[in-house]
Amino acid sequence: MEIHLIRHTAVENAENLCYGFAEMPLRKGYIDDFKTLDIDKDYDEIISSPSERCCFLADYFKFDYQTDERLREINFGNWELKKWTDIPEEEINPWYNDFIRVNASEGENLLEMQTRVLTFWQELIQKKDIKKALIVTHAGVIRLIIQSVLQFPLENMFSIQIDCGRKVVINWNDGLFSVKKVNV
Repeated sequence: MEIHLIRHTAVENAENLCYGFAEMPLRKGYIDDFKTLDIDKDYDEIISSPSERCCFLADYFKFDYQTDERLREINFGNWELKKWTDIPEEEINPWYNDFIRVNASEGENLLEMQTRVLTFWQELIQKKDIKKALIVTHAGVIRLIIQSVLQFPLENMFSIQIDCGRKVVINWNDGLFSVKKVNV
């Protein structure tokens, strides 16, 4: 199976707001961003995060797709749409020190996100009738999938740059994965 993971295009976030689950508008000119995307047309299955920033991309290409809640970005809870600098230090510092296990206020931690993303991933790779799939999602989701495939420490996942509007291509063949392309 060949799996294409694409991150939504750039958002409008001039104020450097914290966002994950929250809806953030795509930047002005997002149609021009869509036109630069290298998207195939022959997918057996297309699944998108239900976030508007992902669905707009799938709609633009007129894909027949499903959404799956497990493909959402991390839930920052009460921090959503606040400036990072406005989040109280007593809340954010513990998270900075251990973002893997510490929850954002009323949100989720990275282990919780990893569980939901990898549940989706395991279901996808078990499907025998799919030769090529497209997943429209977020940087965090893509990083978690790559981390799972390559099995490096979770704390290193932010070392992988996942560009807006670019693809990662992973092959799954007889129980073996290979990361073929990143940011194409």
